[in-house]
Amino acid sequence: MHDYIDIYCERTAAGLWDEPLNTLTNLAFVLAAALLARAYGQVYRGRLWQGWDLVLLIALIAAIGVGSGLWHLTAQSWAMWLDVLPILVFISVFLLVSLRRALGLGWAATLALFLLYHAVNTAVQRSLPPDTLNGSVFYLPTWAALALLSVWLARRQWPGWRAYAAANALFLVSLSLRTIDAAVCGWLPIGTHFLWHLLNAWLLYLLVAAFFRPPAKLPAT
Repeated sequence: MHDYIDIYCERTAAGLWDEPLNTLTNLAFVLAAALLARAYGQVYRGRLWQGWDLVLLIALIAAIGVGSGLWHLTAQSWAMWLDVLPILVFISVFLLVSLRRALGLGWAATLALFLLYHAVNTAVQRSLPPDTLNGSVFYLPTWAALALLSVWLARRQWPGWRAYAAANALFLVSLSLRTIDAAVCGWLPIGTHFLWHLLNAWLLYLLVAAFFRPPAKLPAT
């Protein structure tokens, strides 16, 4: 393991377990997924087939924890893809679920807004260097989309809008902590990236748990 990728403050050398905090804090995602799975079982008892999209979101949260854990454990390029891909899929699936379940949009409007988000996201990624804000530029369109969803759901008085708003605030804090990780190495050798994991596990829990209060139902098509 002489060839490794070093982009986090906590890592100082090649090898396993050189990022113990960045690695172990990914267990928070697994815990969030376990808690959500229990909530899902309680809400959908006897009708588990109705919430397959929520099952997918819960599974993706667990996959984020496992993939990110392997990435920080090994710092190898193959593990980086295990970190990135579950996040990308979760964002896309969550947007679709939110537009359908929370906003009650039809498939035509849902698909249009879904494509608009990805068009804006692609434009942002192509117009800015990938290392902008220590790589956090990758998440800025997602934060903006979540902020817009929070406002839209509040105006629609959807019962879970406060969870979206709280998650949006957490996301802003976690993005800031992710951004400053490399800048604080001189006085904080452990960095701040591990806090990004903890806060994001919390915000993902809030976002998906919002669909269980009250029991979520798909809108009529």
